Amino acid sequence: MDLLSRLLALIPVSGTVDVRCHYGAPWRHPYPAAQLREIPYHILLRGSALVESDDAPPLRMGAGDILLFPSGEAHVLVDDSGEPARERRRSRSASLTVIRNGGKNAAANMLCGRFLLPSVPQQLLRDNLPRQLLVRGAGADADIGASDAGSRLARLIQLMREEALEQGPGSEAMMNHLSGALFGMTLRFASEALVPPRGLLALARRPRLQPAFNAMFEQPGVAWSLPELARLCSMSRATFTRHFSAATGRSAADLLSEIRMTLAGRLLAQTARSVADIGQEVGYQSDAAFQRAFKKQVGVTPAQWRQQARSEH
Repeated sequence: MDLLSRLLALIPVSGTVDVRCHYGAPWRHPYPAAQLREIPYHILLRGSALVESDDAPPLRMGAGDILLFPSGEAHVLVDDSGEPARERRRSRSASLTVIRNGGKNAAANMLCGRFLLPSVPQQLLRDNLPRQLLVRGAGADADIGASDAGSRLARLIQLMREEALEQGPGSEAMMNHLSGALFGMTLRFASEALVPPRGLLALARRPRLQPAFNAMFEQPGVAWSLPELARLCSMSRATFTRHFSAATGRSAADLLSEIRMTLAGRLLAQTARSVADIGQEVGYQSDAAFQRAFKKQVGVTPAQWRQQARSEH
């Protein structure tokens, strides 16, 4: 399996489409901070928008662009007129909330939704994605080369748009399934950028490092040492460390720990196996060592995580 397939198999992401927006300038679309297991996203179908959030320079979106907020932070999408926004009106159309402001100038249409993460510790996903991930649409003026992924992403967005507008039988379920596929397709497209973000998306462009990543994913319970991982990649220890850090911004040991805790969190949430048994499977020879490592990374004990995950269902 390739890197992205392994990640999505360990952390299967679903999604929802919640809001369809039809704005005419001047307009403003605030979005509150997301819940812990949510990643907000916006698809700009028509027009342009500025994206504002704390401690980050404004981003400009064009038609076909997709914006993800892996950080879940509050943010605002707004037109660039600088004028006070027109009042918004909400209505319902089948399963979707529709927001309009009645403006006629510089129209902007959007789909807004959330990617929903399963009951696993979130570090492996969130720590390896940027706070904001803007993926330029196919045909837009962006630093992404032509690829099949771009055209597929454009077709997927078009299909979501059609389902949102037509609201036929089964449209709600269809849009939610399509938004889950959108997550994987967006990450694939972003990983093909000429300068992909650091983290797992950048690691996907480093085939020399793949043997180490595959080993950690396939056998997380093995006590992998740095020299062993470097040897798998036919590199010296120093060269491996330099390349891995340049791609991901973290050490191989940190990534291995995140893979282990993600797998452990999933087993705790989905099985009745003992904490000690799960700890041993992910590489800890003693229950006490696993308990300490899990609480250090996740913030709660394995038992507390299991109780919390089950109370969410």
